[in-house]
Amino acid sequence: MSARPKPSVTRDRLLLAAAQLLHESPGKPVSTRAICERAGVQAPTLYHHFGSKQGLLDAVVNYGFTQYVQAGAPGAPGAPGDAEDGDAGGDPVARIRQGWDDHVGYGLDHPSFYVLLYGRIEPGVPCTLTSRAEAMLLGLLTAVAREGRLRVTPAEAARQIAAANVGVTLSLIARPDGDADLGTSHQVREALIDALIVDASESPEKDAAPTVRTLAVALSAALESGTAALSAGEVTMLREWLRRLATDQSPSA
Repeated sequence: MSARPKPSVTRDRLLLAAAQLLHESPGKPVSTRAICERAGVQAPTLYHHFGSKQGLLDAVVNYGFTQYVQAGAPGAPGAPGDAEDGDAGGDPVARIRQGWDDHVGYGLDHPSFYVLLYGRIEPGVPCTLTSRAEAMLLGLLTAVAREGRLRVTPAEAARQIAAANVGVTLSLIARPDGDADLGTSHQVREALIDALIVDASESPEKDAAPTVRTLAVALSAALESGTAALSAGEVTMLREWLRRLATDQSPSA
């Protein structure tokens, strides 16, 4: 009589079976029966480990996305490595560009995983799987802001870049016959970077209004490191003033 498989081994077999079927049938549903047959188990075993087929698919996406981020290619724009402080790896703008391309490449290489990750968003519920990659992007943008080159706050820039990056990737996945023209991705990427980030060679005197905004954003980003010269209340007030300057908002806005 053969020994009963260990729970961890059985769970891994189910994960592998689901991942293989997703890869083999991009964009098509995967049945519980097919997963169980591939893993050599019965349906109750799947429910025991994951609660439901959707629970298994969520675990597969979680594992694949975690491996992707740990390998140094964020699932949202951001460059490889520990980039929360935005300092490692050279020019943060170059790393944002590379992160954008890595994100699109991941989606095109793993369309089923990507659609599961980004195609089932619930209103008002952030995707917890992408939080680390989003933090990496925010760190890079904060570094750009400290250089006085960011036209909006790092948080706003991160939202715009992430939204555009996901939208471009999903649109390329949906193109017929796998016609993924990366030229579209590059054009959108550069248009967004031009709109959000002042080029390093651009003279600040060229446009006074953006200079006020970028300097306000830069000082606000620098305050993240803290200062002993101001009280907590004074810092709060200064942040509010900087927010108005950075967004051209009146006191009543």
